[in-house]
Amino acid sequence: MGKSGYTLPVFATASAVACVQYLQKKQVITQVEIDLIIPPQITNITIEQVALIGENQALAITKSDPGDNLDLTKNTPIWAVVKITPHSQTKVIIEGGEGIGKIIDQGDRSAIYKYAQNLLETNILNNLKSTSIVEVKIILPQGKSLAKRTSNEAFGVIDGLSLLGTTGISQPLTSKAQLDLYQQELINKAQQFDTLIFCIGENGLDLGTKLGFNPQQLVKTANWLGSMLVTASMAKVKSIIILGYHGKLVKLAGGIFHTHHHLADGRLEILSAIASSLGLPHQVLVKIFNASTTESALEILQQFDLENNTNWVNKIYQFMADRIELKSQEYISKHSEFKTEIGAILFNRKRQIIATGKQAKNRQLSSNLLPSCD
Repeated sequence: MGKSGYTLPVFATASAVACVQYLQKKQVITQVEIDLIIPPQITNITIEQVALIGENQALAITKSDPGDNLDLTKNTPIWAVVKITPHSQTKVIIEGGEGIGKIIDQGDRSAIYKYAQNLLETNILNNLKSTSIVEVKIILPQGKSLAKRTSNEAFGVIDGLSLLGTTGISQPLTSKAQLDLYQQELINKAQQFDTLIFCIGENGLDLGTKLGFNPQQLVKTANWLGSMLVTASMAKVKSIIILGYHGKLVKLAGGIFHTHHHLADGRLEILSAIASSLGLPHQVLVKIFNASTTESALEILQQFDLENNTNWVNKIYQFMADRIELKSQEYISKHSEFKTEIGAILFNRKRQIIATGKQAKNRQLSSNLLPSCD
């Protein structure tokens, strides 16, 4: 199996902890201990540099190491600037600096999510020797340029990367061994539940929980949807709900069941073909085909509907959701004799449900597990 590494929040936390230790000890620091919380283990992270940059203020730098993973943050520097001010009460203030994304829908709040926030606060408090106000700024000097190669903007995060994730361990998602682990987790859950909810990544897992799905029935698939669908059928799972971002799941409507962009794309081509088959006016079809992203294509359709009092968004995305269900069913039947029912739920960058397939609307399929989102 490939070597696992650590997620971006771990290195941001290590940089911050190095600052805290340096400001208190004034000693050279080459590594720090970090409590990952999830999983519950301690790890040592190498510190590249640490220096005093002002009164009670320090800068420390680590470098990201996600292990044997095709992660664009590999070897990218992560800075933390920390200021400690003695105070009668202890408080940790965390903000994102240059290269940390901003969440448009939340007043440009720094894209530092729950796990990262918790990791930073816990480890800083564990290393603080006296009651103080601790001000932390996380900086990713290459964050802005790296973000252009991600789907961050599709989820409303601009100007940088997110400190996103639910664990400190970065598994080599591109390896066969990681697929084996995902499949084993699926098989274990199949022994407990008739219905499972497939989520490609963290956005789907987070939304699935917020929608009211049982977290124990959520299964992360990464980009291996085809393999995971067949594994579920072989494990005799009666029904699966695929919950995902429309810009990813549109590939399934075109029969593409490994969704990593390195292998196949064709998203706008598939969306255009669906729209054309339903009779979308040619001038709008051209705009869809030439759109920069699937999210901007959706916005073009929404604007056209608004200006012409039409209903193309619902027509096109309902057709897409139904076709995802159909193509997924066909894909399974090629590899397994067991009949597994497939439902599809699509969401947009604001994590709002935009389409629910016919099968997913069937309450019997989901054993009354489906939230009210159709």
